[in-house]
Amino acid sequence: MAVLADTTSPAGEAGRPDPSPLQTPSTSTASFASSKHGDAVQSPPAAPAAPSESSQQPLTNDEKTSRPSLQKKPTFSSRISRMFSQRDTNEANREARREANDKLPEEVIEENNDPAKPRPDQPSRSSSKIEKMGSVRNGSDATAAKKKEEPAVSRRFWVEENGEHFHHLKGAKRQDKLTDIFRDLMLGKKKEHHDEQPLSLMSTWVDQIKSEKDKLAKEKKDGPNAAASLVQKYGKCQEIVGRGAFGIVRIAHKADPNNSKQEQLYAVKEFRRRPQEDSKKYSKRLNSEFCISSSLRHPNVIHTLDLLEDAKGDYCEVMEFCAGGDLYSLVLANGKLDVLEADCYFAQLMRGVEYIHEMGVAHRDLKPENLLLTTHGALKITDFGNGECFRMAWETEPHMTAGLCGSAPYIAPEEYTDKEFDPRAVDVWACGVIYMAMRTGRHLWRVAKKDEDEFYENYIRGRKSEEGYAPIETLHRARCRNVIYSILDPNASRRISAHQVLNSEWGKGIKLCKAGEQGL
Repeated sequence: MAVLADTTSPAGEAGRPDPSPLQTPSTSTASFASSKHGDAVQSPPAAPAAPSESSQQPLTNDEKTSRPSLQKKPTFSSRISRMFSQRDTNEANREARREANDKLPEEVIEENNDPAKPRPDQPSRSSSKIEKMGSVRNGSDATAAKKKEEPAVSRRFWVEENGEHFHHLKGAKRQDKLTDIFRDLMLGKKKEHHDEQPLSLMSTWVDQIKSEKDKLAKEKKDGPNAAASLVQKYGKCQEIVGRGAFGIVRIAHKADPNNSKQEQLYAVKEFRRRPQEDSKKYSKRLNSEFCISSSLRHPNVIHTLDLLEDAKGDYCEVMEFCAGGDLYSLVLANGKLDVLEADCYFAQLMRGVEYIHEMGVAHRDLKPENLLLTTHGALKITDFGNGECFRMAWETEPHMTAGLCGSAPYIAPEEYTDKEFDPRAVDVWACGVIYMAMRTGRHLWRVAKKDEDEFYENYIRGRKSEEGYAPIETLHRARCRNVIYSILDPNASRRISAHQVLNSEWGKGIKLCKAGEQGL
């Protein structure tokens, strides 16, 4: 099991804590802040202290004269070597000082600029450099104080004193982050462990980017060609915010009739025709998806507004626009999510899945890419292109389904082995894999087949042992682990339902944000 923990994901390292949305300063930064504070308020020493490389105490004249002088003039090569090594050290020190200065309380900033405070007469070289950098950086008390008073709007997730938590997502900035990650990967600045790469979310994203490169170039060349009815009702389609095998998603901008300075935004999904798909099959497929998605009304399910045909003869589905991006981009950009943050998204996901199952609909393709987010953190299930009606309104018993459907890491094992299976259990399985992706930042396995995937084979073996499966065992709460094991039960008949997940001891204890509860 120790080998599995190393090769599966970072979550396999039991000693690593869950990440926090607010980064804490490093040890070197904290020590700098304390030494800087000490320089500002400490009186000159009464007696000379023994010289030490790590000491920040000022030197007396006796100590200066007693220090041995250099006996040998340094060579040119040694000076060059010292110059470049010192440059790297100075760069690291400047970065540490910059971070520490941002975290200093206002009282320290004011004390450092108070001329009435006593200061050492003869500071050491290291403290002198710190003071010089501090004096330049803290030249204006008003600027520093103003910076401290500004709200931390860049925080993605935080918890208030009353226990309520909030999300603040910006899709545009996250897309910039994804671009930076991709550029670093292409330039060789960021490398992943060879054993972990098959389970990496990044590897999937890079493959998708490469496969879409030619398609994107063609789309830019042709440009959008929306029909007049689409433009009149929902505005002109402009920037692309998503793409996949189905086609592309653009944002439609329409001027607000009540306020000329504002505009209404809609997501317009332009569907591609599948290879060798005639007009009749194409129309039937799109109308079937629209009938399913437009009939669903829930805070955690995307609201589908309309289905139109553009000037090229392609169908366009108009939906509400979620400015926070999708869950896949969020996890990819941040590595893994905070425990409370992941729990909130998971509870919203299970609420949406419970609702569509009650309506007799199974999604059949649940994955982070199909979970959209608002700026306030409301999660919404989208893309019902593979959805199925397993029970009509007048029926009481569900119909079994058949056929392989979805993305490999999220496909349930019974889809590979059984001729027929319950589509609801398939959706629940995918939800468990999604939760582990949020907590670990990686896929649990590539495919849920024992004879083809060693990670899944290790999972089956770990379920039967006392040690369990390492990535799941790193979930510190036993109630959480038990539910995840029940969700990811290879036996579909024993797998718990979405309703049972929400009514479990762990599910009832999950705190849901107001935006997620109301779909804001």
